Amino acid sequence: MKLALVLFAASSFALASCAQAPHGRPDAAIAAAVASPDRPAADVQRDAARKPAELMAFAGIKPGDRVADLIPGGGYFTRLFSKTVGATGHVYAVVPEEIMKIAPKSLATAQAIPTGAYANVSVISQPLSALSLPEPLDVAWTSDNYHDVYGFAGAAAAAQLDAAVYRALKPGGVFIVVDHVANAGTSDASSHTLHRIDPETIKQQAQAAGFRLEAESSVLRNAQDPHDVPVFAPTIRGHTDQFVLKFRKPG
Repeated sequence: MKLALVLFAASSFALASCAQAPHGRPDAAIAAAVASPDRPAADVQRDAARKPAELMAFAGIKPGDRVADLIPGGGYFTRLFSKTVGATGHVYAVVPEEIMKIAPKSLATAQAIPTGAYANVSVISQPLSALSLPEPLDVAWTSDNYHDVYGFAGAAAAAQLDAAVYRALKPGGVFIVVDHVANAGTSDASSHTLHRIDPETIKQQAQAAGFRLEAESSVLRNAQDPHDVPVFAPTIRGHTDQFVLKFRKPG
């Protein structure tokens, strides 16, 4: 019995620790990506709040990886991924057609990312139900977007997103979801009105698609966020309470 308790405690500590520990991941490559002079000044100014080095270490992104940035927005993370994976890796900026209906300029914005400094970036736009990438992925990532898919395209579209990511990842691949915290049980309303989502909603949908929840990171948590105001409210914008979930495709 004592041995079982020791083993249980050790495994629990390992799971809790993995939410923050980089596990020997390539900190030098990540640090170089964050420090790259090619990055737009506006991106650099957001680093203190978005903590990209910690998040990429948590995800395990490394040189040579194939990474999908799902719904890349202005390309903040796309450019960081590009520099981290390097010349031997590749980044896919994925703009689902469902999102183009919500944000008509999203595809054009993404297409402006692959300049000479980011030549290892390709832009893809397809329906979620038919999403197909040229090669298996090591990491799929979406930051502050899941709530938009769920709230504006619908819960079924969010489930399609999870299924598409599961298909696109290689066995053992990682799916990272970052989003704004909503109060428990309010996803159906808050995802549309507050641009927030209950993390349990994402856990349930991703696990239903076959993913295993491996870890959570608290690096973006903010206990001062009341969770009941829009994320664009001046009192909280840029400092919302955010969760970071790390799912893995078994294999």
